[in-house]
Amino acid sequence: MTDRFDAKDLARAVHAGILQPGQDLALAAFLRQRPAPRGSFQLAHVAFYFGAMLIMAAMGWLLTEAWMSIGDWALLAIASLYILLLTLFAVNLQHRAQPVAAGVLAAVAVSIVPLAVFAVERLAGWWPLDDVQANYHQYYTYVQGGWLAMEAATVLAGLLILRLIPYPFIIMPMAVALWFMSMDLSEWWFGSPFSWEQRREVSLWFGLGLLVVCIVVDGRTREDYAHWGYLAGLAAFWGGLTLTDSGSELGKAMYCLVNVVLMGMAVLLRRPVFMVFGALGVAAYLGYLSYEVFADSLLFPLVVSLIGLAVIGLGLAYQKRRERLSQVMRGWLPEWVRAALPALRR
Repeated sequence: MTDRFDAKDLARAVHAGILQPGQDLALAAFLRQRPAPRGSFQLAHVAFYFGAMLIMAAMGWLLTEAWMSIGDWALLAIASLYILLLTLFAVNLQHRAQPVAAGVLAAVAVSIVPLAVFAVERLAGWWPLDDVQANYHQYYTYVQGGWLAMEAATVLAGLLILRLIPYPFIIMPMAVALWFMSMDLSEWWFGSPFSWEQRREVSLWFGLGLLVVCIVVDGRTREDYAHWGYLAGLAAFWGGLTLTDSGSELGKAMYCLVNVVLMGMAVLLRRPVFMVFGALGVAAYLGYLSYEVFADSLLFPLVVSLIGLAVIGLGLAYQKRRERLSQVMRGWLPEWVRAALPALRR
Protein backbone atom coordinates (compact mmCIF):
# COMPACT_ATOMS: atom_id res chain seq x y z
CA MET A 1 0.00 0.00 0.00
CA THR A 2 1.30 3.47 -0.84
CA ASP A 3 0.49 6.95 0.48
CA ARG A 4 1.38 8.75 -2.78
CA PHE A 5 -1.53 10.13 -4.82
CA ASP A 6 -1.67 12.40 -7.83
CA ALA A 7 -4.36 14.45 -9.56
CA LYS A 8 -5.37 11.56 -11.83
CA ASP A 9 -6.10 9.33 -8.81
CA LEU A 10 -8.29 12.01 -7.28
CA ALA A 11 -10.06 12.62 -10.59
CA ARG A 12 -10.85 8.90 -10.83
CA ALA A 13 -12.27 9.05 -7.30
CA VAL A 14 -14.61 11.85 -8.41
CA HIS A 15 -15.64 9.86 -11.48
CA ALA A 16 -16.36 6.82 -9.29
CA GLY A 17 -18.55 8.90 -6.99
CA ILE A 18 -16.26 8.55 -3.97
CA LEU A 19 -15.51 12.29 -3.94
CA GLN A 20 -17.83 15.15 -4.88
CA PRO A 21 -16.72 17.51 -7.70
CA GLY A 22 -14.39 20.11 -6.22
CA GLN A 23 -13.39 17.94 -3.28
CA ASP A 24 -10.51 16.51 -5.32
CA LEU A 25 -8.96 19.98 -5.70
CA ALA A 26 -9.34 20.76 -2.01
CA LEU A 27 -7.83 17.42 -1.04
CA ALA A 28 -4.92 17.90 -3.45
CA ALA A 29 -4.21 21.35 -1.96
CA PHE A 30 -4.29 19.90 1.55
CA LEU A 31 -1.90 17.07 0.67
CA ARG A 32 0.57 19.50 -0.90
CA GLN A 33 0.73 21.45 2.36
CA ARG A 34 1.41 18.50 4.64
CA PRO A 35 5.01 17.99 5.85
CA ALA A 36 7.07 15.24 4.30
CA PRO A 37 6.80 11.96 6.25
CA ARG A 38 9.67 11.03 8.55
CA GLY A 39 12.33 9.11 6.70
CA SER A 40 11.47 10.52 3.29
CA PHE A 41 14.39 11.82 1.27
CA GLN A 42 13.97 14.60 -1.25
CA LEU A 43 16.27 16.22 -3.79
CA ALA A 44 16.57 19.29 -1.57
CA HIS A 45 17.97 17.08 1.20
CA VAL A 46 20.85 16.14 -1.09
CA ALA A 47 21.71 19.83 -1.36
CA PHE A 48 21.51 20.25 2.43
CA TYR A 49 23.88 17.37 3.14
CA PHE A 50 26.24 18.27 0.30
CA GLY A 51 26.46 21.87 1.49
CA ALA A 52 27.08 20.71 5.05
CA MET A 53 29.88 18.40 3.93
CA LEU A 54 31.51 21.26 1.99
CA ILE A 55 31.54 23.49 5.07
CA MET A 56 32.87 20.66 7.24
CA ALA A 57 35.65 20.02 4.75
CA ALA A 58 36.49 23.71 4.43
CA MET A 59 36.73 24.18 8.22
CA GLY A 60 38.42 20.84 8.79
CA TRP A 61 40.95 19.00 6.70
CA LEU A 62 41.10 21.72 3.99
CA LEU A 63 42.43 24.35 6.40
CA THR A 64 45.96 25.23 5.28
CA GLU A 65 49.01 26.69 6.98
CA ALA A 66 47.87 30.12 5.79
CA TRP A 67 44.95 29.96 8.22
CA MET A 68 47.31 29.12 11.05
CA SER A 69 49.28 32.29 10.28
CA ILE A 70 46.37 34.64 11.03
CA GLY A 71 46.90 34.17 14.75
CA ASP A 72 45.16 32.19 17.46
CA TRP A 73 42.84 35.05 18.50
CA ALA A 74 41.57 35.46 14.94
CA LEU A 75 41.20 31.70 14.59
CA LEU A 76 39.16 31.53 17.81
CA ALA A 77 36.98 34.47 16.75
CA ILE A 78 36.22 32.99 13.34
CA ALA A 79 35.49 29.51 14.71
CA SER A 80 33.27 30.92 17.48
CA LEU A 81 31.40 33.11 15.00
CA TYR A 82 30.80 30.13 12.73
CA ILE A 83 29.48 28.04 15.62
CA LEU A 84 27.23 30.83 16.95
CA LEU A 85 25.73 31.82 13.59
CA LEU A 86 25.21 28.24 12.42
CA THR A 87 23.53 27.32 15.71
CA LEU A 88 21.23 30.35 15.64
CA PHE A 89 20.36 29.71 12.01
CA ALA A 90 19.67 26.05 12.79
CA VAL A 91 17.39 26.93 15.71
CA ASN A 92 15.53 29.41 13.49
CA LEU A 93 15.03 26.76 10.82
CA GLN A 94 13.85 24.31 13.49
CA HIS A 95 11.17 26.78 14.55
CA ARG A 96 10.16 27.18 10.88
CA ALA A 97 9.58 23.41 10.57
CA GLN A 98 12.69 22.75 8.45
CA PRO A 99 14.21 19.89 10.50
CA VAL A 100 16.60 18.53 7.85
CA ALA A 101 18.25 21.88 7.08
CA ALA A 102 18.35 22.70 10.81
CA GLY A 103 19.89 19.34 11.66
CA VAL A 104 22.68 19.45 9.09
CA LEU A 105 23.62 23.01 10.06
CA ALA A 106 23.71 21.99 13.72
CA ALA A 107 25.99 19.09 12.78
CA VAL A 108 28.30 21.53 10.99
CA ALA A 109 28.42 23.70 14.12
CA VAL A 110 29.45 20.68 16.18
CA SER A 111 32.16 19.76 13.65
CA ILE A 112 33.81 23.20 14.08
CA VAL A 113 34.11 22.87 17.87
CA PRO A 114 37.57 21.18 17.65
CA LEU A 115 38.93 24.23 15.82
CA ALA A 116 37.76 26.56 18.60
CA VAL A 117 39.24 24.30 21.29
CA PHE A 118 42.49 24.11 19.30
CA ALA A 119 42.77 27.90 19.38
CA VAL A 120 41.88 28.09 23.09
CA GLU A 121 44.52 25.53 24.00
CA ARG A 122 47.20 27.41 22.10
CA LEU A 123 46.20 30.76 23.60
CA ALA A 124 46.15 29.39 27.14
CA GLY A 125 49.45 27.58 26.76
CA TRP A 126 47.77 24.22 27.26
CA TRP A 127 48.72 22.85 23.86
CA PRO A 128 50.29 19.49 24.80
CA LEU A 129 52.25 18.74 21.63
CA ASP A 130 55.88 19.70 21.18
CA ASP A 131 55.25 21.43 17.85
CA VAL A 132 53.49 24.63 18.90
CA GLN A 133 52.94 25.52 15.25
CA ALA A 134 51.09 22.26 14.55
CA ASN A 135 48.59 22.59 11.73
CA TYR A 136 44.94 21.95 12.61
CA HIS A 137 44.73 19.85 9.44
CA GLN A 138 46.76 17.19 11.27
CA TYR A 139 43.78 16.57 13.57
CA TYR A 140 42.17 14.72 10.65
CA THR A 141 45.29 12.92 9.42
CA TYR A 142 47.41 11.92 12.43
CA VAL A 143 46.92 9.99 15.66
CA GLN A 144 48.04 12.12 18.61
CA GLY A 145 47.23 11.92 22.29
CA GLY A 146 47.15 15.72 22.38
CA TRP A 147 43.87 15.90 20.50
CA LEU A 148 41.82 14.39 23.36
CA ALA A 149 40.45 17.69 24.70
CA MET A 150 39.22 18.64 21.21
CA GLU A 151 37.47 15.29 20.79
CA ALA A 152 35.85 15.37 24.23
CA ALA A 153 34.62 18.92 23.62
CA THR A 154 33.08 17.86 20.30
CA VAL A 155 31.13 15.03 21.92
CA LEU A 156 29.94 17.32 24.73
CA ALA A 157 28.89 20.01 22.25
CA GLY A 158 27.00 17.41 20.23
CA LEU A 159 25.06 16.31 23.31
CA LEU A 160 24.15 19.91 24.07
CA ILE A 161 23.08 20.65 20.51
CA LEU A 162 20.93 17.52 20.49
CA ARG A 163 18.92 19.04 23.34
CA LEU A 164 18.11 22.03 21.11
CA ILE A 165 17.80 20.25 17.78
CA PRO A 166 17.17 16.50 18.11
CA TYR A 167 18.28 15.51 14.60
CA PRO A 168 20.08 12.18 14.02
CA PHE A 169 22.77 13.52 11.63
CA ILE A 170 24.39 15.32 14.59
CA ILE A 171 25.50 11.86 15.69
CA MET A 172 27.99 11.73 12.78
CA PRO A 173 30.53 14.38 13.95
CA MET A 174 30.20 12.95 17.45
CA ALA A 175 30.91 9.43 16.16
CA VAL A 176 33.92 10.67 14.19
CA ALA A 177 35.26 12.41 17.31
CA LEU A 178 34.77 9.23 19.35
CA TRP A 179 36.58 7.22 16.66
CA PHE A 180 39.49 9.68 16.78
CA MET A 181 39.39 9.45 20.59
CA SER A 182 39.63 5.65 20.49
CA MET A 183 42.75 5.97 18.35
CA ASP A 184 44.33 8.70 20.46
CA LEU A 185 43.60 6.95 23.77
CA SER A 186 45.17 3.78 22.38
CA GLU A 187 48.23 5.75 21.25
CA TRP A 188 48.41 7.41 24.66
CA TRP A 189 48.06 4.05 26.42
CA PHE A 190 50.43 1.96 24.29
CA GLY A 191 52.82 4.78 23.41
CA SER A 192 54.42 5.75 20.12
CA PRO A 193 54.90 4.62 17.49
CA PHE A 194 51.28 3.52 17.04
CA SER A 195 51.50 1.01 14.22
CA TRP A 196 49.16 0.66 11.25
CA GLU A 197 48.15 -2.81 12.47
CA GLN A 198 47.18 -1.40 15.86
CA ARG A 199 45.11 1.33 14.24
CA ARG A 200 43.17 -1.24 12.21
CA GLU A 201 42.51 -3.34 15.29
CA VAL A 202 41.32 -0.36 17.34
CA SER A 203 39.06 0.76 14.49
CA LEU A 204 37.57 -2.72 14.22
CA TRP A 205 36.76 -2.99 17.92
CA PHE A 206 35.50 0.58 18.14
CA GLY A 207 33.15 -0.03 15.22
CA LEU A 208 31.90 -3.27 16.76
CA GLY A 209 31.24 -1.53 20.08
CA LEU A 210 29.38 1.32 18.36
CA LEU A 211 27.21 -1.20 16.49
CA VAL A 212 26.27 -2.89 19.77
CA VAL A 213 25.33 0.48 21.29
CA CYS A 214 23.20 1.31 18.23
CA ILE A 215 21.36 -2.01 18.46
CA VAL A 216 20.54 -1.22 22.09
CA VAL A 217 19.36 2.31 21.21
CA ASP A 218 17.55 1.35 17.99
CA GLY A 219 13.78 1.63 18.25
CA ARG A 220 13.93 3.06 21.77
CA THR A 221 14.21 6.75 20.90
CA ARG A 222 11.78 9.09 19.22
CA GLU A 223 14.28 10.00 16.50
CA ASP A 224 16.20 7.38 14.57
CA TYR A 225 19.63 8.10 16.06
CA ALA A 226 20.78 4.55 15.28
CA HIS A 227 20.68 5.24 11.53
CA TRP A 228 23.85 7.34 11.39
CA GLY A 229 25.38 5.39 14.25
CA TYR A 230 25.10 2.20 12.20
CA LEU A 231 26.80 3.90 9.26
CA ALA A 232 29.68 5.18 11.40
CA GLY A 233 30.05 1.88 13.20
CA LEU A 234 30.04 -0.16 10.01
CA ALA A 235 32.55 2.16 8.35
CA ALA A 236 34.97 1.73 11.29
CA PHE A 237 34.37 -2.01 11.75
CA TRP A 238 34.25 -3.03 8.09
CA GLY A 239 37.15 -0.75 7.19
CA GLY A 240 39.36 -2.21 9.91
CA LEU A 241 38.30 -5.75 8.99
CA THR A 242 38.86 -5.26 5.26
CA LEU A 243 42.30 -3.67 5.69
CA THR A 244 43.47 -6.55 7.88
CA ASP A 245 45.72 -8.95 6.02
CA SER A 246 44.73 -12.43 7.18
CA GLY A 247 47.65 -14.09 5.42
CA SER A 248 45.79 -17.37 4.99
CA GLU A 249 42.91 -18.82 3.00
CA LEU A 250 41.07 -19.64 6.22
CA GLY A 251 41.33 -16.03 7.33
CA LYS A 252 39.95 -14.81 4.00
CA ALA A 253 37.09 -17.31 4.26
CA MET A 254 36.33 -16.02 7.77
CA TYR A 255 36.26 -12.49 6.34
CA CYS A 256 33.62 -13.64 3.87
CA LEU A 257 31.65 -15.31 6.67
CA VAL A 258 31.64 -12.11 8.73
CA ASN A 259 30.25 -10.23 5.73
CA VAL A 260 27.56 -12.88 5.29
CA VAL A 261 26.63 -12.27 8.94
CA LEU A 262 26.38 -8.54 8.18
CA MET A 263 23.96 -9.35 5.37
CA GLY A 264 21.94 -11.44 7.79
CA MET A 265 21.87 -8.51 10.21
CA ALA A 266 20.44 -6.35 7.42
CA VAL A 267 17.51 -8.75 7.13
CA LEU A 268 17.13 -9.14 10.90
CA LEU A 269 17.18 -5.41 11.66
CA ARG A 270 15.79 -4.22 8.31
CA ARG A 271 18.76 -1.90 7.93
CA PRO A 272 19.94 -1.82 4.29
CA VAL A 273 23.30 -0.30 5.25
CA PHE A 274 24.35 -3.70 6.65
CA MET A 275 23.48 -5.28 3.30
CA VAL A 276 25.61 -2.74 1.44
CA PHE A 277 28.75 -3.37 3.48
CA GLY A 278 28.18 -7.12 3.65
CA ALA A 279 27.59 -7.42 -0.09
CA LEU A 280 30.74 -5.40 -0.81
CA GLY A 281 32.76 -7.74 1.40
CA VAL A 282 31.33 -10.92 -0.13
CA ALA A 283 31.85 -9.53 -3.63
CA ALA A 284 35.46 -8.69 -2.77
CA TYR A 285 36.07 -12.23 -1.53
CA LEU A 286 34.41 -13.82 -4.56
CA GLY A 287 36.44 -11.51 -6.80
CA TYR A 288 39.60 -12.68 -5.05
CA LEU A 289 38.63 -16.32 -5.57
CA SER A 290 37.78 -15.76 -9.22
CA TYR A 291 41.12 -14.03 -9.77
CA GLU A 292 42.97 -16.92 -8.16
CA VAL A 293 41.06 -19.51 -10.20
CA PHE A 294 40.78 -17.64 -13.50
CA ALA A 295 44.00 -15.62 -13.41
CA ASP A 296 45.23 -14.74 -16.92
CA SER A 297 42.03 -16.18 -18.33
CA LEU A 298 39.50 -14.68 -20.71
CA LEU A 299 36.82 -15.85 -18.27
CA PHE A 300 37.91 -13.47 -15.49
CA PRO A 301 35.86 -10.43 -16.65
CA LEU A 302 32.86 -12.70 -17.22
CA VAL A 303 33.08 -14.17 -13.71
CA VAL A 304 33.38 -10.72 -12.12
CA SER A 305 30.38 -9.54 -14.16
CA LEU A 306 28.36 -12.51 -12.95
CA ILE A 307 29.29 -11.67 -9.36
CA GLY A 308 28.07 -8.11 -9.93
CA LEU A 309 24.77 -9.37 -11.36
CA ALA A 310 24.37 -11.73 -8.42
CA VAL A 311 24.85 -8.85 -5.96
CA ILE A 312 22.22 -6.79 -7.81
CA GLY A 313 19.83 -9.75 -7.82
CA LEU A 314 20.38 -10.24 -4.11
CA GLY A 315 19.54 -6.60 -3.50
CA LEU A 316 16.32 -6.88 -5.50
CA ALA A 317 15.29 -10.01 -3.65
CA TYR A 318 15.96 -8.34 -0.32
CA GLN A 319 13.98 -5.25 -1.31
CA LYS A 320 10.91 -7.29 -2.26
CA ARG A 321 10.90 -9.71 0.66
CA ARG A 322 12.69 -7.90 3.47
CA GLU A 323 9.68 -7.75 5.81
CA ARG A 324 8.87 -11.45 5.47
CA LEU A 325 12.54 -12.41 5.75
CA SER A 326 12.88 -10.32 8.92
CA GLN A 327 9.88 -12.02 10.50
CA VAL A 328 11.13 -15.49 9.53
CA MET A 329 14.63 -14.87 10.90
CA ARG A 330 13.26 -13.46 14.14
CA GLY A 331 11.05 -16.51 14.46
CA TRP A 332 14.16 -18.70 14.56
CA LEU A 333 15.62 -16.80 17.52
CA PRO A 334 14.98 -17.48 21.22
CA GLU A 335 12.42 -15.28 22.92
CA TRP A 336 15.01 -13.41 25.01
CA VAL A 337 16.96 -12.50 21.88
CA ARG A 338 13.82 -11.24 20.11
CA ALA A 339 12.98 -9.12 23.14
CA ALA A 340 16.44 -7.49 23.01
CA LEU A 341 16.19 -6.65 19.31
CA PRO A 342 14.78 -3.27 18.23
CA ALA A 343 11.26 -3.08 16.89
CA LEU A 344 11.06 -3.11 13.10
CA ARG A 345 10.72 0.37 11.61
CA ARG A 346 8.56 0.90 8.57
